[in-house]
Amino acid sequence: MKTRVLSAILLASTALGGAAWAETTLTIESWRNDDLTLWQDKIIPAFEAKHPDIKVKFTPSAPAEYNAVLNAKLDAGSAGDLITCRPFDTSLGLYQNGHLADLSDLGGMANFSDVAKSAWQTDDGAATFCVPMASVIHGFIYNKDAFAELGLNVPETEAEFFDVLEKIKADGSYIPMAMGTNDQWEAATMGYNNIGPNYWKGEEGRLALINGEQKLTDEAWVAPYRALAKWGGYLGDGYEAQTYPDSQNLFTLGRAAIYPAGSWEITGFNAQADFEMGAFKPPVQNAGDKCYISDHTDIAIGMNAASPNAEAARTFLDWVGSEEFANIYANALPGFFSLSSFDVPMQDPLAQEFVSWRGECGSTIRSTYQILSRGTPNLENETWNASVQVIKGAESPEDAGKRLQDGLASWYDPQK
Repeated sequence: MKTRVLSAILLASTALGGAAWAETTLTIESWRNDDLTLWQDKIIPAFEAKHPDIKVKFTPSAPAEYNAVLNAKLDAGSAGDLITCRPFDTSLGLYQNGHLADLSDLGGMANFSDVAKSAWQTDDGAATFCVPMASVIHGFIYNKDAFAELGLNVPETEAEFFDVLEKIKADGSYIPMAMGTNDQWEAATMGYNNIGPNYWKGEEGRLALINGEQKLTDEAWVAPYRALAKWGGYLGDGYEAQTYPDSQNLFTLGRAAIYPAGSWEITGFNAQADFEMGAFKPPVQNAGDKCYISDHTDIAIGMNAASPNAEAARTFLDWVGSEEFANIYANALPGFFSLSSFDVPMQDPLAQEFVSWRGECGSTIRSTYQILSRGTPNLENETWNASVQVIKGAESPEDAGKRLQDGLASWYDPQK
């Protein structure tokens, strides 16, 4: 009798063990710790409803520590099955070191354009190793109440833009634009690479620079600095010491009328500002000119090449390429726009204004992010500094262009 009971227990145990083994758990590595609730409450339940045999855990690290933490885990063999991917060289390095799997044959990849995939491909485009999730779009966010109070219209040309700034400055009720130069990166990201695509014609100019067909001393690359050189007079007293959080606060407290922006600000601004906001795209030089926007590839997700759960991971990644995921993610995080080919309507009006520009303008990515910042001096970091110096009047646009070109040509063969 005891033998039969023991056998029954063992059989039951084996059956239960088999059932537990059949349920796969995937772990996601990410730097987006702000998104934990979104993943737990919206994204993961939507996936698990369709795939009850696959459980997903979102385990983010602090943003500033993510690269180091992830690399340590990968080296130790303890990293999660799914890896959230930063754009370009950081993720390319992970792929080249054998940490990210090639996902070129994943069905969901068909839902993304070549530009959308470019941030997570080898230079020759032969391998794609992360599924694109979202981009951020650059432009200007403005205080609608301030514009109504001062009788201002949204500018469409560069001349109209500076006319609006001059009127705001003359009135004195508001700082015309909230942006400082203390942290440097804003001057390049929300300044030069915000307005620049209208001058170098987006992807046409960016690719010509990579191919060595254009130089940073060409008019298309120096002209944005000439426009930027005028900004200093409209940034308010003490902008040189003003930090990024200072600028955010000046705008959301209603003290500045315009904020040179990335769309990632939308969620925070919605929570902090008590006035109605609008957005306008970077003004073109002349009425009727084709417009271009920086629609910058920002975040994707790939598979740990050493994952023991490759089949389940690919199932999840295929779903990330779906219309369902695109709608959930883009609307839960307004300002992070789907990179897929699906038409994803935005529920947030400010986010909808930003994303509507895709139908009007050519899209490009930040000029320094692909290939051109791999050497020393680093073109991305040098562009930060040059943008600051031009705004402050410490360097002429022409000198800035020459300095950047000389630095690039010192290590990048197509520019020699």
